[in-house]
Amino acid sequence: MIVYLNGEWIPAEQARVSVFDRGFVFGDSVYEVIPVYGYKPFRVTAHVRRLEASLIAVGMDPHRLSLDWPIFFRQLADTLPSGDGSMYLQISRGAAPRQHAFPANAPLTVFAYARPQIAESSERLTIGIKAVLLDDIRWSRCDIKSTSLIANVLLVQEALARGADEALLVRDGHVNEGAVSNVFVVRSSRLMTAPRGHNILGGITRDVVLELASLCAIPLDEQAPTRSELLAAEEVLVTSSTREVTAVTKIDARPVGSGSPGPIFWQLYNAFQALKDDVRQGIDR
Repeated sequence: MIVYLNGEWIPAEQARVSVFDRGFVFGDSVYEVIPVYGYKPFRVTAHVRRLEASLIAVGMDPHRLSLDWPIFFRQLADTLPSGDGSMYLQISRGAAPRQHAFPANAPLTVFAYARPQIAESSERLTIGIKAVLLDDIRWSRCDIKSTSLIANVLLVQEALARGADEALLVRDGHVNEGAVSNVFVVRSSRLMTAPRGHNILGGITRDVVLELASLCAIPLDEQAPTRSELLAAEEVLVTSSTREVTAVTKIDARPVGSGSPGPIFWQLYNAFQALKDDVRQGIDR
């Protein structure tokens, strides 16, 4: 695997980052994950916009980076062994003596790599995934895509320990998102999802699903469902750059709706697959 590190394209086994890097010491870094379809990076402009918002939110100046993002991501996508995959980019505040205050002149550390798409099991598509409801123990700036993810790690591990694939997170009685995904609920054939704000990471796939719902004439409410609304839902969906659109068919070991992926899921899933095919063919929409 070839990775990018601070201006160099090198084999992964040769890549080295200082043990004093603030991304390592403090989790003082931000990141992005960008899907690739047919060697074509997906929604680069939206991902870069979110990356720059995260950098600004944590006090890193995006103008310190001299990369031409569209060209850079095309180069990164070209390192994939096959056409579909994802790209990971991480930017830290750099290496400096350990102190909480920002260092004055440390150069930012920029690291990136691409990996092939991980094949999903047919069961995930036709049967869906299991989820559990857990208290949202994360901090109050979930909109920043930071690598400080220990709370998410603990929540995912708790879900796995309970025999589930994802944790749906409850804060003040509402389900805003999952540990690694955005959440959509279907009630009375209407789609419901939490609005953008500090309580959720504004997912790019989430935004694509909002666009597809509009094109499919599916009514939509940007409102966080309550715990009881979630448990009474006809369907529950989760979205992310790697999971794309996935049906949740069990929550806390109880079936969601009929217990199988429902019609709204299939409508949005098929629309998303058609969009991916367009991207592979160079059709931008």
